[in-house]
Amino acid sequence: MSDKQKLLLVEDDPSFGSVLKDYLVINDYDVTHAIDGEDGLTKFKESDYDLCILDVMMPKKDGFTLGKEIKELKSEQPIIFLTAKNMREDVLNGYKIGADDYILKPFDSEVLLYKIKAVLQRNSGEEEKFEQEDFKIGKFNFNAKLRQLIFDGKSQKLSPKENELLRLLAIYKNDLMPREIALTRIWHDDNYFTSRSMDVYIAKLRKYLKKDPAVEIVNIHGEGFRLLVQE
Repeated sequence: MSDKQKLLLVEDDPSFGSVLKDYLVINDYDVTHAIDGEDGLTKFKESDYDLCILDVMMPKKDGFTLGKEIKELKSEQPIIFLTAKNMREDVLNGYKIGADDYILKPFDSEVLLYKIKAVLQRNSGEEEKFEQEDFKIGKFNFNAKLRQLIFDGKSQKLSPKENELLRLLAIYKNDLMPREIALTRIWHDDNYFTSRSMDVYIAKLRKYLKKDPAVEIVNIHGEGFRLLVQE
C-alpha cells in the first residue's frame, strides 16, 4: 500500500502530459494521467485523490466543466487548474468553481511543485500552523487578526499584504521562509513582478522592525527570507 500522495493529472497534450507526469513521479507523487475531460471524470470516480490538476482547454469536456462535476461529487476536493489563457475571466471562473490555485502555461515546473505542496498543506493538519495570529517578535507584539504591530505601547497598523507577509515570517521565525511559499499564499502567483512586489513589502517591514536591533529580516539569496530574532 503506497503512502505517497495521489494526484490526478488531466491533460490532453500527450507529450506534455507524459513529461509532467514523469516529473511529478520523480518528486515522489503517485500520479494517474487522464487524456481528456471524460477520461478524467471516469478515473476520478475510480479512486480517491489528494489533488486534481486539470487542464482547462480539452476536447470532449473542458477543465472547468470537469472541475464542477468533481466538486459536485466531492465538494472538498482540492483542484489546481492549468491554462495557456491569461484572461481575468478564466481565473475568476476557476476560483468561483472552487479552485485552490491556478497556474498559467508555460510555467516553471518547480513553481507547480510549490503550489502542489501549498495546496496539500492547506488540506492537511499542517495548515494549522498557518492559522496562528498572536506573535512575540523580540520587543514587538504582533496581532495578525487586528493587523497591529505594537512596540513600546505604540501601534503600527499594517496593510493586508504587510500583515500576511509578517505573519508568514513570524511562523517561520529563525527558519527559512521559502520565497515561493509567500508568493503562492499571498499573491497566488510566482513571477518576476510579484517577486519584486514582495521585495517592496519586505523593505517596509524592515523599516517597522528596525526599532528593535535584535530583530532583522535576512535575505537568503534565491531561496527566501529569515526573520532572525536574538532571544
